[in-house]
Amino acid sequence: MHFTLPHLAALAATPLLAAAASVEVRQAQQKVNIDLNREYQTMDGFGFSAAFQRANLIVNLQPAKQREVLDLLFNTTTGAGFSILRNGIGSTPNSNRDYMNTILPRCPNSPAEVTIDYEGYVWDGKDSGQLFLSQKAQEYGVETFYANAWSAPGCMKTNGRDTNGGQLCGLGAYCRSGDWKQAYANYLVAYINFYASEGVKVTHLGFLNEPDMATSYASMQASGSQAAEFIKVLRPTLDRANLTSVGINCCEATGWNIAQQHAQQIRSAGAESMLYAMTSHEYTSRINGVMRTSARVWQSEYCDLNGRWSTAWYSWGGAGDGYTWANTVFNGIANSNLSAYIFWEGVQDRVTNNNNNEKLILVEGQNYEVSKRLWAFAQFRIVRPGAVRVGTSGGSNLKSMAFTNTDGSVAVVIINTSTGAQNVGVALSGYPDVKAWYTDNSHDMSAATVTLASDGTASASVPGRAMISFLFKKESAMEV
Repeated sequence: MHFTLPHLAALAATPLLAAAASVEVRQAQQKVNIDLNREYQTMDGFGFSAAFQRANLIVNLQPAKQREVLDLLFNTTTGAGFSILRNGIGSTPNSNRDYMNTILPRCPNSPAEVTIDYEGYVWDGKDSGQLFLSQKAQEYGVETFYANAWSAPGCMKTNGRDTNGGQLCGLGAYCRSGDWKQAYANYLVAYINFYASEGVKVTHLGFLNEPDMATSYASMQASGSQAAEFIKVLRPTLDRANLTSVGINCCEATGWNIAQQHAQQIRSAGAESMLYAMTSHEYTSRINGVMRTSARVWQSEYCDLNGRWSTAWYSWGGAGDGYTWANTVFNGIANSNLSAYIFWEGVQDRVTNNNNNEKLILVEGQNYEVSKRLWAFAQFRIVRPGAVRVGTSGGSNLKSMAFTNTDGSVAVVIINTSTGAQNVGVALSGYPDVKAWYTDNSHDMSAATVTLASDGTASASVPGRAMISFLFKKESAMEV
């Protein structure tokens, strides 16, 4: 979603969910048990977007500051360790305001002319700063790049513009210029090819964003049934272009309830098997229950739209608090089996949208400020792509999740919902190398002291309303 002030109130989320207590505790240990044999979903990772030219805020930083911000976003030892970057596919003929420019600034008269190798494409080698950010992300080991279009170019739509909704010609709508479904599929493949030519492999592709809403910025409307019709064109187009590994994501609904409708319609239309992931936002309805689909499920965009810029972990339980976001992400993964959770903007300036909380890092000129929302995500950095969520049980006033990583390590993420400190023990034998990190009002993924008992239980003190992450390894290895 790209917000303008009139949209913020309409799409404001329902409210989401003390000072840190001393880490010295005297109460009985709260033990969390791990069941490695009880498996749930496979994780694709955690990420953010820098669409609508937000990436340029990083591009324009001086080298030292730029490296600091990139470390905060991608470093798996000192930062959030994000593993997914969601890039916006531009649809606007220019870069006025904060719009994302299209690779097809001038459309031909006929859709048949728009082939994958059409000579009218214009690639500027920047893509609103997103190419630079993608290349830097690769240096940190990021491998998941999600290219997501908000709209097709205007000439392919019923309203003749990429803004204000409208539909793709030929997708449940007649246009005098013809049926543009195949042309749009070719256009999307061309975008992927431009990135490939710059050394970045796009791994996932989305062709809609919030299709249940028309906005003054780039937007295109479609139902789940219409999306299924296009998927049946897009999948073979990707395959013919030797892009069989590119997964199709759909449909970026404004809320979970609408995403569930999309899933049902796509399934009924026989296109579910062509999908990699169903994607949803949480603006008009929050995540609730497990979506009925055989595809993976991503929460691909969400943020606090109304709150003024906040760097607090826990203030009063506000929508922008880091502690609130720890619980929000936890809920999606543990209760709805999400395979990915993607925040909206990684960076944004002070003036945009009254300096609200739709960003993780505030970048203003050559200065920046970090929110605790970023550190909530950082607590999940030990959960790497390909990890499988496994069972946990036990512990009072604790929320716990565990994952087996592909390297054999086990990641355990725990939220202490009590207002007071607790001594937390994690029972997992056979893993002699254990480290832990915690975040609260005064700590950011700080190392915790871990005691390992003879039975393999690793314990550490956790302040009230804090989050702690344990990483268990069978042998000593490089720190994560």
